[in-house]
Amino acid sequence: MKPASQNHIVLGIILAIVATIIWSGNFIVARAVINDIPPVTLAFFRWLTACIILLPIAWKHIKPSWQIVKQNKAYFFWTGLTGISLFNTFVYIAGHSSTAINLALIGTTSSPIMSIILAHYFLKEHIQWRRIVGIILCVAGILFLLSKGSFENLLHLQFTKGDGWVLLGALSFAIYNILARKKPKEISAIGFLFFVFCIGTALLIPAFFIEASYVKPVEWTWQTGSVILYLGLGTSVISFLLWNRSIKELGAGRTALFGNLIPIFSSIEAVIILGEKISYIHIISFLLIVAGLAIDNSVLLKRK
Repeated sequence: MKPASQNHIVLGIILAIVATIIWSGNFIVARAVINDIPPVTLAFFRWLTACIILLPIAWKHIKPSWQIVKQNKAYFFWTGLTGISLFNTFVYIAGHSSTAINLALIGTTSSPIMSIILAHYFLKEHIQWRRIVGIILCVAGILFLLSKGSFENLLHLQFTKGDGWVLLGALSFAIYNILARKKPKEISAIGFLFFVFCIGTALLIPAFFIEASYVKPVEWTWQTGSVILYLGLGTSVISFLLWNRSIKELGAGRTALFGNLIPIFSSIEAVIILGEKISYIHIISFLLIVAGLAIDNSVLLKRK
């Protein structure tokens, strides 16, 4: 394989960083609009907007992909349900009782751990010692955060509603990651993305109408409209396209390392935009998690 030129490497790095900056805003939005847009409604309009925006880009991929989708109906159902319908909806529900910093730290670190465990049991992937050490440190960081740094609290640890919801979201996305590795080779990346978006959006419709029956209607303003556009265009379409291009320029292994920047950007944005406070608990938790991620990915860094 021909080594990537310096320009391609720089381009890939820039694209990956921009994608993570945009993605990190998802956790800020989950907290910022809790009084304006109900969680299921927020998720539904986010993905509906993403489908509409992606339609002209995916248009030529729809017809050749349709037959593949029909042949793999169960696969696309579960992929759309876990990756689109459930994951972000759970995060938005969690936003009603967890801080944006907690959402980012717990959500973006626990999901890879769950993915590793699921891949070991269902895909028979071997877990190396580096990965085991990394998992232990990441779990230690999450427990330190949840227990607020107190061993006594750890002994009597009780999850808040928000922590529980974001962990369910992380599990859902971990399942999606396992399913995504089994993507039919015949379908293009754009076609796969479009149909998963559409199926996930369709599966949200019943929950959307149920929620609408007992919550007050959304007061649509330019602010709420901007939030939906940001989520639909930014975190759903642009970030995925930038990330996929970065993978093309850098390779999947190197690009994956940049996902670890999401909690950093989310924490910075939470302090600047929401006025949340970062304590020594967040810093120690973050350092433990980063150490775990660094050890886990050290083999990739050596290969590159």
